[in-house]
Amino acid sequence: MDSVNGADITEGATAVIGISFGNGNSSIAFPAKDGKVDVIANQDGDRSIPSVLAYVGEDEYHGFQGKAQLIRNSQNTVVNFRDFIGKSYAEIDPTYSHRSAHPVEQDGIVGYKIVLSSDEDAQPEFISVAEIARRHLARLKDSAFDFLGKPITGAVIAVPTDFSSSQRQELTKIAEAAGINVLQIIQEPVAALLAYDVANNGIFSEDRIVLVADFGASRSDGAVIAVRGGMYTILATAHNYELGGSALDQSLIDHFAKEFEKKHGIDPRTESARSFAKLAAEAEVTKKTLSASNSATISIESVAGGFDFHSTINRLRYEMLARKVLDNVASFVEELVHKAGLDLLDINEVVLVGGSSHTPKIVSRIESLFPETTKIEAPATSAKALNPAELVARGAAVQASLVQEFEKSDIEESMQPVVTNAPHLSKPIGVVLGDGTFATMLESYTAVPIRKSKTFDAPNDGGDVVIEIWEGESEIITKGVEKPKENGDGHGDNEEDEFDEDDNFEDDEEDEEREKVVKAATKIADVGLKGVKAGAKIEVIINITADMKVNVAVRELGGQAVRGKIESADLVK
Repeated sequence: MDSVNGADITEGATAVIGISFGNGNSSIAFPAKDGKVDVIANQDGDRSIPSVLAYVGEDEYHGFQGKAQLIRNSQNTVVNFRDFIGKSYAEIDPTYSHRSAHPVEQDGIVGYKIVLSSDEDAQPEFISVAEIARRHLARLKDSAFDFLGKPITGAVIAVPTDFSSSQRQELTKIAEAAGINVLQIIQEPVAALLAYDVANNGIFSEDRIVLVADFGASRSDGAVIAVRGGMYTILATAHNYELGGSALDQSLIDHFAKEFEKKHGIDPRTESARSFAKLAAEAEVTKKTLSASNSATISIESVAGGFDFHSTINRLRYEMLARKVLDNVASFVEELVHKAGLDLLDINEVVLVGGSSHTPKIVSRIESLFPETTKIEAPATSAKALNPAELVARGAAVQASLVQEFEKSDIEESMQPVVTNAPHLSKPIGVVLGDGTFATMLESYTAVPIRKSKTFDAPNDGGDVVIEIWEGESEIITKGVEKPKENGDGHGDNEEDEFDEDDNFEDDEEDEEREKVVKAATKIADVGLKGVKAGAKIEVIINITADMKVNVAVRELGGQAVRGKIESADLVK
């Protein structure tokens, strides 16, 4: 046995990988020993690899080397092409391509005009989006091979939930043309949650409702996922194609550009493509620095007009500049919850994904939306949190390890709508106890068929016992909280204090407390047991079949049992 880059290899061995193919950045992961997952670094040592290809003469540059060409060679540098896969020119939005190679149409195909020769008289050549994507994926596969030292026999690729079936089919063809055997294409929020669960709780984790918010480089995606018995069900998705790391960058770009213009009378945003690219590159670095430090220094040689630029900024000032973006982040999360037909109190966990999730203020704004009982998973809330930029690739690698032994036809069959779109309970089902409280046995959004049992205490004096099976429903109870009395006339003494007005922009705390309560709503059945012993235990078993019929069994542990069948298709949706 030998070792390459810390990964154990065996002669003749092969490997499967997970690929997060992002519009801004991509990453690769592989299933290691003992159920762990490791992220692969490319030849430059980068684990988060920009989805960028640049051409200087006959030379091709990839990742950060390609991204660096935006400053001097922007017209031959291709960025943000993932979302163009499988689309016509009329369907694409080239907004994020204005400072790089711009997409064009040729013979009905979307692509780019790129100079691929160092000859001064060389004319631009057309390269399709599919070919750019193929070259990008081939570079990722080569990085995986170099890191692992063994052939890559299969990969699971993660894409956004709004990737259409035709886009998935096109991506599969592109990947296979790059020499990648695509085992499966899965959705990014599911991959991220799978990685989180495997790292923290194991695959069959407790039932809960999770909001996965992915704040990437150029866009934001989110999903509300019900976890029931180890099964993931997406309840709602949302997408914002203008909310991402680039929006945060822009707030810094505008700030520094105004500062530069004030000093030198030149706006670097409009002076030239090169001056803008220089400023944008340093603004992104500054943003990342402010995620880890309270202040940052920016220094750029010859930005515009031959003038250098040096400045400093602290995190508080940055957060003020990005206030509108941060407000949009909070709104994005709230709207996603409401789109799922839920209340913020229904969310048990929030998992933040994407490089922009490193921003502490994004985390605190989201944290302020939810009650203290809601767990927020991000580096700012837990020192042990996984890198949010790597979650999707990790989850794809976990899935690759699970499906690598299956035949491709079996995987495809398992992904058919008749299999994946299982019916679910519309409301919780449970038992009403002797004191009138509702004890949930099956949560809403539980996929059927399902069987669940739970044990309850019989009355202390025993005797005849009636078990009531009910459907429940959630109710939000609002309790008023007495506000502290204000001194004087209620007006502060520092009305001129702009810091208080501008900097403390968190939402005011509501003068009320909200609590979620599940109550009995509709009785399904009564099941009686006679002569139950004093202090005995009673087991209730609810079984909902695939044809939507409900079977209930009640038994005294060590004693009698009673069974009943209720045909009620209204329990599912």
